Amino acid sequence: MNIMETDTIKKSTQLWDYMSSFDQQLRSDAVVVCCSYDLRVCDHACNLIKSGISDKLILSGNTGNWTKHIWSTAEAIIFKERAIANGIDPKKIILETEATNFGENITLSKALLPNVKVVTFVTKPSALLRVKLTAECQWPEIKAYVSCPPVIFPHEISNVVGILGVINEMVGDIDRVQKYPDLGFQVPHTLPEHILNAWGYLKEQGFTEHLMHSC
Repeated sequence: MNIMETDTIKKSTQLWDYMSSFDQQLRSDAVVVCCSYDLRVCDHACNLIKSGISDKLILSGNTGNWTKHIWSTAEAIIFKERAIANGIDPKKIILETEATNFGENITLSKALLPNVKVVTFVTKPSALLRVKLTAECQWPEIKAYVSCPPVIFPHEISNVVGILGVINEMVGDIDRVQKYPDLGFQVPHTLPEHILNAWGYLKEQGFTEHLMHSC
């Protein structure tokens, strides 16, 4: 696909680069995967396990806005099949198949891991900031790190949702970063001015499908 450097792509790349910039890969008691439509998230988590970051892999996810249309079973089960295909010992895998959002990914995994002190959460690049802020709010007792596969926007975006779908997701995520702290879902975070400007531009261009319902 020939993707031109339009203002929309430039502004979207700013959001992608910022939200994916919080990646840290350090020794942890467990790796918790926030499952999604992108199996590269599972591949990345498996690579972390193989590298020795942890020997415990939690795969968390039921179905979401996208995967309910493409899979007939929970995301965590699909990810488990992928993890085993990647050579991960099934004994190292714990399944959590009820979560339908990041908050539930974290709180339901917390119930499975009562004694851990350090956890690395693995998710899509564009969701890295939201998962970090959610983990710090919903599971403050631990040291939370976040990591993601090195996917380049826009050229390596999943064809499940496409570039325009990801832009809508990112605009919705920036909306939630600003509003969720008041609802008790995330810790507060100050967004840089250029990110807020890019977000505003993309909203003006019509990328509003994933904004909060009150907007």
